[in-house]
Amino acid sequence: MKFQVNNNEVYASTGGRPFDKDKPLIIFVHGSGLTHMTWVLQTRYFAFHGYSVLALDMPGHGLSGGESLKSIEDMADWVSDVIDAVGYKEASLVGHSQGCLVTVECTARNPDKIKTLSLMGGAGAIPMNPELLSLAENNDPKAVELMMDWAHGPAGHFGGHPVPGLYHINTGSMLAKTRTIKNTLGVDFRACDNYKNGFEAAKQIKIPTLSILATGDKMCPVKEGKKLASNIETSEVEIIDNCGHMMLLEEADQVLKVLKKFILKYYKLPSPTLQISPIYKFHPFFM
Repeated sequence: MKFQVNNNEVYASTGGRPFDKDKPLIIFVHGSGLTHMTWVLQTRYFAFHGYSVLALDMPGHGLSGGESLKSIEDMADWVSDVIDAVGYKEASLVGHSQGCLVTVECTARNPDKIKTLSLMGGAGAIPMNPELLSLAENNDPKAVELMMDWAHGPAGHFGGHPVPGLYHINTGSMLAKTRTIKNTLGVDFRACDNYKNGFEAAKQIKIPTLSILATGDKMCPVKEGKKLASNIETSEVEIIDNCGHMMLLEEADQVLKVLKKFILKYYKLPSPTLQISPIYKFHPFFM
């Protein structure tokens, strides 16, 4: 799906179903240097179960136009503008990594527009390793390699992707290389490094919030995720064992199970009647 925000074209995946303004909206916000494709295994469930889904490509990323936004605050305002642009007054937000900073800031700024908030691999601050930041800002491909290596736990390195034929490390690298490294990953890393308002923003959040953390996350360790959650008085915490920062790919089934249990508590929807091939009938993303 394509639409306009601030005179730039925005691309968002709708999870394989037509966008329907009569259904509740869930917006998914990706991490540094990535795209909507990281959410493909979660968005499909919600799109087929009574929700409208937008897995965004942030400006300057993936298939969206414009330049990458240079601050978390600007990204947060942009997500709010997306809600307006598609004709909604309210949405639920789901963020991963940098997307957590963005959605926390957006929720604090727009409390009446956000129904629920779900954070994956989040922290109140994400200071960057100076060497990694320098590599990204100098357009060095090694920045992508190091990020994907550091972001994945043992299972991600070994393989076993939920979609047959895909390999975690290569998939992440492919996504991060869809645009010039310095203009996506470099800009995103600098925005994360500069952002200092995470904990103050968290204290302002009063809506239902879920923090999904992973024991093998080296980028945003469990203790940092818990610290952020402790500043959100309404936050639930779920921890996935033996998993790294890219939990939405590494343990997609578990992440979906936790996410749908949380979100479905706050919406009362009729069960949709779907025509699904028997081949996929018992796949967790359709159940």
